Amino acid sequence: MAAMARTLARRHEVTVLTSRAAGLAAEESDAGVRVIRVPVLFRRKLAVANFPSMAAYLPMGFWRGLRLGRERPFDIINTHFAVPTGPLGQWLSRRLAVPNVLSVHGGDLYDPSKASSPHRHAFLRGAVARLLRKADTVVAQSRDTARNVERIYGVNRAVELVPLGIDRPPQEIEAHRAEFSLPASAFVMVTAGRIVARKASTQLLETLKHLPQAWLVVIGDGPEAELVKRRAAELGVAERLRMLGYVSDEMKYRALRVSDVFVSTSQHEGFGLVFLEAMAYGLPVVCYNRGGQTDFLSTPGTGAVISLNDIAAFNGAVRELADSPARRAVIRAHNLALVESYFIDRCAERYEQVFESALRARGTTRAERH
Repeated sequence: MAAMARTLARRHEVTVLTSRAAGLAAEESDAGVRVIRVPVLFRRKLAVANFPSMAAYLPMGFWRGLRLGRERPFDIINTHFAVPTGPLGQWLSRRLAVPNVLSVHGGDLYDPSKASSPHRHAFLRGAVARLLRKADTVVAQSRDTARNVERIYGVNRAVELVPLGIDRPPQEIEAHRAEFSLPASAFVMVTAGRIVARKASTQLLETLKHLPQAWLVVIGDGPEAELVKRRAAELGVAERLRMLGYVSDEMKYRALRVSDVFVSTSQHEGFGLVFLEAMAYGLPVVCYNRGGQTDFLSTPGTGAVISLNDIAAFNGAVRELADSPARRAVIRAHNLALVESYFIDRCAERYEQVFESALRARGTTRAERH
């Protein structure tokens, strides 16, 4: 979303309203984007927002959003995530009399690993359904998420499909395995993302045990990081595991550069930007078949898409790639070509079309707005 805001700001005035945490500035300019952060209760971490902080964001964001809209009228509101941000976007849309484009991203509708997922609770299902009906336009980033709008929430309406995009990663980066303490001749698997239950990261350790010539690099951190370390020790693979924690984008790209295949045992992905980042470095991708990534990943074109939790098939697919540098080379060329359609400039152009359609549906022309 940050990348899209920066791209849109090349042609438009863009304001991002969000919550404040960990000493971030209350207001700043980022590549032409005006970023406004409202204070919320109890939020201490950048990567995690707890329930009190999310609840506090709604009234604080509404108050600040009204002030912003009265200082300089907006043409459109783009609300990201039905939960927890959805009500705020809808309230501001009504009070400021501008269209609301609601973008749903997967986990805000369905997260099988969370007891708090809206799909599990009748009250939340009803609230989300109302938001989906009231929004001027609903955008999903994958067909899987778009299907859940009707399948889970019973909302039968047109849903725009706009795949997420990534900044074009720098290709001039040079990296060496020695900086990650990896053998030069090893077969290196890499994964990235928050280490949470939904990612089922301990399954990757089974793959590591299954492939004695392989090493695994884990980019990211989270509440299950210690569980992964303990399980690695139990399986006797800890010496072939490299856990990097949270790292800069540059370090992430360096880790991708020295790897042979990207692996993910996530139980569900709304879309899966990390897959695109891996493809931008020519890596084959091995993952499960639940989530939005099935819009652009396939067997054998991009690597292997395996039935959910079929660990034997998952391990077999990784082994086949490990045993065939020639096949990895073919996939590399395919993935580098395919990912060109998913860079952020394409995503921003599609959102501009969606915004204009929403304004036309409200009967507002550009001349009337300015």
